[in-house]
Amino acid sequence: MTTMPGWLATHHVDLVRQGRSILHGVSLAAAPGRLLVLIGPNGAGKSSLLKVLAGLTHATRGIATLDDRALPTWHPRDLARRRAMLSQRVDLDFGFLAEEVVALGRGPHPADRERDAGIVTAALHAAHAWALRGRRYTVLSGGERQRVQLARVLAQVWEGASHGAWLLLDEPEAGLDIAHQHFILRRARALATQGFGVVAVLHDLALAARYADEVALMAGGRLLRQGPPGVTLDPALLSEVYGIALVRGAAGGIEVA
Repeated sequence: MTTMPGWLATHHVDLVRQGRSILHGVSLAAAPGRLLVLIGPNGAGKSSLLKVLAGLTHATRGIATLDDRALPTWHPRDLARRRAMLSQRVDLDFGFLAEEVVALGRGPHPADRERDAGIVTAALHAAHAWALRGRRYTVLSGGERQRVQLARVLAQVWEGASHGAWLLLDEPEAGLDIAHQHFILRRARALATQGFGVVAVLHDLALAARYADEVALMAGGRLLRQGPPGVTLDPALLSEVYGIALVRGAAGGIEVA
């Protein structure tokens, strides 16, 4: 599999944990400037693959690469400046202000108070979280916390959009109401058009159909198909994978038959 500068990829990746095979020969390529959505039933290996792409989990066999360079060879600080991951749940029980949480994303960078303050401000605006400054993180709603966390990961990789910075989002819509789900995906798509590479794990096929540039379908730890939504979101294939009859709806989305 050939990749270009700035691309994030896995090459024939197997992952075994506690004697259980989680990923099997997964080769996936993600291009900067695009939103790639990983879909599949529970236990498909989506979140595990995202952690391999982030360099947080090392493959048992095969490699994950950024710029065609194996992730384990990157210095952790250098890698942290090129990719940031938003996990399904971020627990933070300290009474930090929203802007202080966002400033945590500047940790991998040399301290520069003026520059960091400017980036925190820009990230808050980009995540539509500017109005939350001055408020304690612990009193924010779920949707507000998610916007602050999105600003935090943006602040971490802010300078890297021009040379292939990555945002990895693990079920960013989980637990949010419809309005916040669409907000997060609209922001992810907008960030991709600004040069960021974005990989998001989603369960909602309608959101994948609406916002993704590419969709990768996983099942049983294997990558079954990667391509444009109209190709990957094939009702016959999805019906087989999910074990329920699915059809293409009038608006182009996927619905239960």
